Amino acid sequence: MDAFGLPMSFGKKSKAPTVNLKAKLDTTKRDVAAPPPTTTKTDSGFALQDDQAPASGPSRPSSSTDKNRLSPSGKQDQNGNGVNDDDDDVGPKPPSPSTGDKRKLSTDENGAAAADENVDDDDDEEEYDDEEEVDRTPISHEIVLKDHTKVVSALAVDPSGARLATGSHDYDTKIWDFGGMDRRLKPFKSFEANGNYYVHDLSYSANGQSLLVISGTVQPKVFNKEGDEGVEYNKGDVYLRDMKNTNGHTAEITGGSFHPTDNSQFLTCSNDSTLRLWDVENKRKQKQVIVVKSKERGARTKVTACAWSPDGKMIAGACLDGALHIWNTSSNFARPNYSNETAHAKNTETTGVVFARDGRRVATRGGDDTVKLWDIRSIRKPIAVASGLDNLYPETNIIFSSDEKSILTGIAAPKGQKGGLVFLNGEDLKEERRVAIGEGSVVRVVWHSRINQIFASLSTGAVHVLYSPHSSIHGALLPLSKMPKTAPRDPSFSTSDLNPVIYTPDALPMFRDQGHRESLHQKEKKAKKFKPMEPMRGAGRGGRLGASETQGFVQTLFPETLKFEDPREALLKYAEKKDEEE
Repeated sequence: MDAFGLPMSFGKKSKAPTVNLKAKLDTTKRDVAAPPPTTTKTDSGFALQDDQAPASGPSRPSSSTDKNRLSPSGKQDQNGNGVNDDDDDVGPKPPSPSTGDKRKLSTDENGAAAADENVDDDDDEEEYDDEEEVDRTPISHEIVLKDHTKVVSALAVDPSGARLATGSHDYDTKIWDFGGMDRRLKPFKSFEANGNYYVHDLSYSANGQSLLVISGTVQPKVFNKEGDEGVEYNKGDVYLRDMKNTNGHTAEITGGSFHPTDNSQFLTCSNDSTLRLWDVENKRKQKQVIVVKSKERGARTKVTACAWSPDGKMIAGACLDGALHIWNTSSNFARPNYSNETAHAKNTETTGVVFARDGRRVATRGGDDTVKLWDIRSIRKPIAVASGLDNLYPETNIIFSSDEKSILTGIAAPKGQKGGLVFLNGEDLKEERRVAIGEGSVVRVVWHSRINQIFASLSTGAVHVLYSPHSSIHGALLPLSKMPKTAPRDPSFSTSDLNPVIYTPDALPMFRDQGHRESLHQKEKKAKKFKPMEPMRGAGRGGRLGASETQGFVQTLFPETLKFEDPREALLKYAEKKDEEE
């Protein structure tokens, strides 16, 4: 029985309203449950929907409101009750007075309230079809971060996508926190990791708590995520010829990165013909030394780039003699497991090497203006080659896209022209698109899959963050909410187009009157003329440098004109007065 003394019954459920998925920023497909019909719970544990009438039992007290109650479609049945038309898409009804809940509820077998998950599948499929047509590649919009004065040669984003670390040829390392950044778009930390040395590489640990800084020295450094408490690791003995016996590098370090899953070790490569594995806790000695033996005279070569495989089971190193070597981390590193001595042109710096997630494909960025794709199972010959990609900086890297269907790298540009970001097909290296970015050469590229944003550093000292309003979230988008909201803002704007607004008093309407402006100047002069003297509180205060309190007091008693009066004339004035008195 309900509150009116009527027996309970059940009628036909009204169709749940559809949900518009286009209004969501994140357009990832997901199941959305529509709000079920509102019900009123009775004493017997059952629920009665507001738009249902009892099927049997004494009739409910009638009223003009009940008799004329219509469905949203305006139709009635033979009893005068509203009928829901399934062809009409209606919104949720007002909440029940007894429950006060805006959601519609239904009951399960135990009589408990449960959400009704019935939605219109046909409408959802249409919404999904529309969303699939949207290009999710984050290249349509950009944000410009500018604080370096020279080429940004190192770039790293922490695993969560909340912070960005940049290194430059101006010797500075800067840390940008997107959550705490205001509309000025400036870093919160700037420091010189190794004095006046270029920063070649940066890498965050897997947990984002440590930052590896590789500069043009023989010693790597690890800082915490705030850029403090830097730990400097050991350098080797330059007088030892056997590189396995040295406890550190003996020549400039060219690159390095943290282990992809282990926070306690990182990898470095150097011009001393070695790659070294380090334990974060042991700064006196490295864990393992990989000596690269070249076929050149002297059996040494410079290792210009290195990388881990995504699972950390393999290490790749590219050398100045054009060779590409790959080692299994489970081996003794005596010789490479896979090797190609002529991967790139001899005596050119291979600036980048990267593994695909499958662990079989490897892409390299050569100093000979080429990009090559390799299969380590048949490493003697590349799968594909892309040429004509200008490369001027030894830090230019190469990356796979988040879905690994494309390979991205930056290209150099003549002075005064725009740099470019090239998308190459992940199978045959055919150029898919080329995106012009800023002015100058594109050096470093990072595509963070979690926030779906591309970070590109330029030779001008700027970092361009590319994003898509349909699929990018958080990251560099957080400071956009702190931009001025005095007028509607176009979401496709670039922060490089923002110019500082300078307000001058004469530009305001109230100050355009010449007479009003002159009166203000007169008042200003009077205020300066009758301004009282500031009290003396020690040397150097009140605009007097080196004046004591006594000197300040004397200056108040005698006018400043006495300083320029001839002392002889001053004495003669007193002599004339004396003669007159006599």
